[in-house]
Amino acid sequence: MREVSLVRGSDVAQRPAGELLALARGGDGEAFRRLVEPYRRELQVHCYRVLGSVHDAEDLVQETLLAAWRGIGGFEERASVRTWLYRIATNRCLNALRAGGRRLVDPVAVRTEVALPEPSHRRSEPSWLEPYPDSLLDEVADRAPGPEARYEVRESVSLAFLTALQELPPKQRAVLVLRDVLGFRAAEVATILDTSENAVTSALKRARGTLAHELPARESAPLPNSPGERRVVDDFARAFQTGDVDAVVELLTSDARLTMPPMPLEYRGLDDVRHFLATVALHHDRRHVLIPTRANGQPAFGCYLRDPRTPVLHAHGVLVLTLAGDRITGLTRFHDNGFLPLFGLPRSLRASIGSA
Repeated sequence: MREVSLVRGSDVAQRPAGELLALARGGDGEAFRRLVEPYRRELQVHCYRVLGSVHDAEDLVQETLLAAWRGIGGFEERASVRTWLYRIATNRCLNALRAGGRRLVDPVAVRTEVALPEPSHRRSEPSWLEPYPDSLLDEVADRAPGPEARYEVRESVSLAFLTALQELPPKQRAVLVLRDVLGFRAAEVATILDTSENAVTSALKRARGTLAHELPARESAPLPNSPGERRVVDDFARAFQTGDVDAVVELLTSDARLTMPPMPLEYRGLDDVRHFLATVALHHDRRHVLIPTRANGQPAFGCYLRDPRTPVLHAHGVLVLTLAGDRITGLTRFHDNGFLPLFGLPRSLRASIGSA
C-alpha cells in the first residue's frame, strides 16, 4: 500500500467531497477518512443484516475500508462513493457466507445446569445471530428523516426479520436487503452484485416469498420507550426477577417463541415456553437481576444470576424481547457473556444492584 499522508485540521474537514476524493487519490489518508467516515456505521449495520453477527460485521467493514483505500486510485465515479462502498462490503459479506468460515458453537457458552427439555422445533443448523446494541444503531437511525424512517431502520434489524433473512441463500439475502431495506434501484443492485437486472428481479421475488412465509403478519410493536412498551417491559422484569413463571407466561402471545442462538432449538407456544421456564431458566431458587438496555430496536436486558454464597451477581448473557401490541411474542437469550461489553455492561455486579 502506498504511503499515507495525513493532513489534519479544519482544512481537510471543510473540503467538498470532490476535493476529498482528489486528495485521497493522491495518497492523503485523512482526506480518505473524511470521505468514507459518514458511511462507516451504516456499512456496519448493512454487514450485520447480511451476516447476523456484529463481530463479523465490524471485521468486514475494516476489510471494506482497507480495500477501498487500496483501490481509490481506480475509482471511476460511475456510481457514488456510497454505492461503491456498498459494492465492496456486500461482495465481501457474500464471500464470507460462501466460505462458511463462521465461529464454531462454544459448548461452554451455552451450557446449562440442568438438561434442556426436548424443543418444539430444531433448525437444520446453528443460528449465527448476535444482538446489536441500539447505541450503535442510533448513529444510523438519527440520520433518517422523520420518526417513521427511524422506526423502519429499527424494524430492519429486528431479530424476527434477521432470523427470517438467515433462511435465504446469500445472494437472495443481499438482494432483498439492498432493494427493500436500503432502497437501491434494481440497476444499482445489478452493478453492486455484478449480475443482470432480470437476475435481481427474480432473486427479489423469491426472497420476498420466503419472508412472507417466515414473517407472518402480526400486531406492530409499541414505539420504543413509549408508555405501552415500558408497561410490558416493567411487568416482565418484575415477574422474571421474582421467578414467577405464571406471570411471565401471562405476558406472552399464544404463539410465543423462546430461542437461544446459536443453539438450533426453538420452544414454541405457551406450554413449551412455560415448561422451559419452570425447569431451566427459573427453576428452583435461581434468581436473576435484569439490567435494562436495548438491542435490535427492541427492549433487552443484561442478565445476572444471584449467588447466595457471595454478594456478587454473575453475568448470564443478554435477553431480548420481541413485542407485538401489548404482549411478548419472542424471548431470545444470548448466553455468551462476551456480548455484555457491547452494551456497556460489566461481567459481574454487586448484589445491591437491582435488589428489591
